[in-house]
Amino acid sequence: MLANLLDNAQRHARSVVEVSVRREGTWAVVAVADDGEGVPEAERERIFERFVRLDAARSRDDGGAGLGLAIARDVAVRHGGTLTVRDAPAGGALFELRLPEGR
Repeated sequence: MLANLLDNAQRHARSVVEVSVRREGTWAVVAVADDGEGVPEAERERIFERFVRLDAARSRDDGGAGLGLAIARDVAVRHGGTLTVRDAPAGGALFELRLPEGR
């Protein structure tokens, strides 16, 4: 999961990727943020579908196959967690992975 999130952030960042880990009650929270273009609100659930790539102009070699985020979310859910995206403080995307204690 983390490798997919980091790869995605690195691909879309202008210059900065930030990773943080914290505990919220019984949850481990990993946040991966970049300073890229972000994800339009209307597309935020769609990017977790298999083979979805928002920038159709990119080549498959440069842009991936559109599986990384779908796989990451699927693994998170199978472990009782969640994976969401929202705006990052730097204006890019902020992906938040939450996993329950003991996972």
